[in-house]
This record gives sequence, C-alpha cells and structure tokens, in this order.
Amino acid sequence: MRKIGIYGKLIHADNVQFLEMLVKSLREKTNAELYFHDNLFEHKNIFMENLGDKLFKGDDLIHNAVDILISFGGDGTFLDTATMVKDSQIPILGINAGRLGFLANITQDDIAQAVDAISNNKFKIDKRTLLEVSNSSDLFDSQCNFALNEITLVKKDSSSMLKINAEINNNYLNTYWADGLIIATPTGSTAYSLSCGGPILTPGSDNFVITPVAPHNLNLRPLVVSDDVEICLHAESREGQFLLTMDSRPVSIDNGKKIILKKANFSIKLIELTDQNFFKTIRNKLFWGKDSRN
Repeated sequence: MRKIGIYGKLIHADNVQFLEMLVKSLREKTNAELYFHDNLFEHKNIFMENLGDKLFKGDDLIHNAVDILISFGGDGTFLDTATMVKDSQIPILGINAGRLGFLANITQDDIAQAVDAISNNKFKIDKRTLLEVSNSSDLFDSQCNFALNEITLVKKDSSSMLKINAEINNNYLNTYWADGLIIATPTGSTAYSLSCGGPILTPGSDNFVITPVAPHNLNLRPLVVSDDVEICLHAESREGQFLLTMDSRPVSIDNGKKIILKKANFSIKLIELTDQNFFKTIRNKLFWGKDSRN
C-alpha cells in the first residue's frame, strides 16, 4: 500500500476546507495510508480513525518511508518540507495555500486533478539542484547544511555594511561591500535574488547566480557561474558577526570564518502535473503578457 505524508504549518481558517478536501480525495481515490505532521493535530477532526498511528514529526518522516510527501502551504512551507526530506529522494507535491507559490504551484482548485494524477501515476518528476555549505561542521551543529533556494550572507544590524571576499575555485573574484551576498540555485533565482535584480535561471541550467544585496559599488552586477565550482567566502562586520541563512534558517557566524559553498550531491524531487512547466509557472506568477494589447 502506498504511503502519503501531509505537512503543513499554520493553516489559515479559510484554507481548512481545502485541507479537508485534500484528505477526503486522497482517501477516496488513492487507497493510501496517510501520515499527518504533528503541526496538523489541531485539525484532527478532519482525519479518520487510528490518528495516533499516523502522526509524524521531523525525521520520523524518513523512518516511516512515505512514497510521497504533500506540502500544504506556501513556498516557505515547501522549503521546510525539503529540509525534512533531505537526501531520502521522497518526491514532494506542493499545494499552494500561501501567496505567490513558485514551488507550491498547484492551486487549491486543482486538488482533485492532483490527487487523480497521484492515483494514476500520471505526473512528472522535476529534480532540483541544492546548494550546500561543505565545511558546515566547522561553522555550526545540528543544522541542515543545504538550501533549495539560496544561501545568503547578510548583516545582523541595520547600520553597517559587510565586507565579503569571494573566490571561485581558488581564484579571487571580488570584494563586496554590501548589505549581503546571495548565492542562489536556479530554483532560488525567482526568490530573494530576483528581488535584488538577479536573473531568472531555468531549472536544470547547471548554474548558480551570485547577487549582491544593496552593494556600495553601483557597478556590481549579478554573476552567473557554473554549478560545478567551489565558492569560498570570507565576511567581516563591525558587529563581529554576520548571519548565514540557508533558505529561511539563520546561523550567526563570527568574522573571518571561511564559508565554502558547493553543489550538493543529491537533489530534491518535485512532483509536477503533466500540463505544468516552468515557463507556464513564471508566466502566471509574474503576470507576463497581462497587457490589454495581448
């Protein structure tokens, strides 16, 4: 019997009906054994019998070896889901109960279609590249050292800039005087990097993009590099510390610590419906073509 996990964080009252629709559809159409994250316990009235046998939290997901994990929420929820999945290769289906929804790009109106696709195995798997801190053991403990969107160095205070020395494959690139520096994957190119003027990369393009945040030198522009390089960063702040964020997970780092970034040796699997593709997603999310002349 197939096992399907459902993860969500804070479910808004307006979205409870769609969570109920999802659970009902899964029970009727898939005959799957369902596992619910502990965060969803307050909505236990939605679930069927034997609730206690079907709760999971954190790494329990891997131990239960679900076949599919459904992320019910926005892109932030999806990023949390990717952190739980780690290198298990469990594919993730993102249902958007948030705002923009680049990752969780299946709308609530498409829940029935998505469940049918799961039931009939009529879906695509899109593998997404991850970026990791390869010397993470020198910097922090008990943190996942990878990111699906981006790894960023940013200042902790609101006044002084960071000084960030950057090298690529032991070749000096530049010294950035800025509020921060973003190293984004193709998936993350439509997130923080895009809002700072970075380019959009298509998934599978085998690149990373290095984007400064509010650089002091106005000649600095985002740089696209191959994803097989090693990026080494040294940052300094007047505060003595700065923040290293992996997607939305921040860690305080002392001045002068070497940070080495590489492509992770595993990927995250996204489930896409057969009529979905990246270009359709960005066209819809960024309102391309929404012009009276088209």
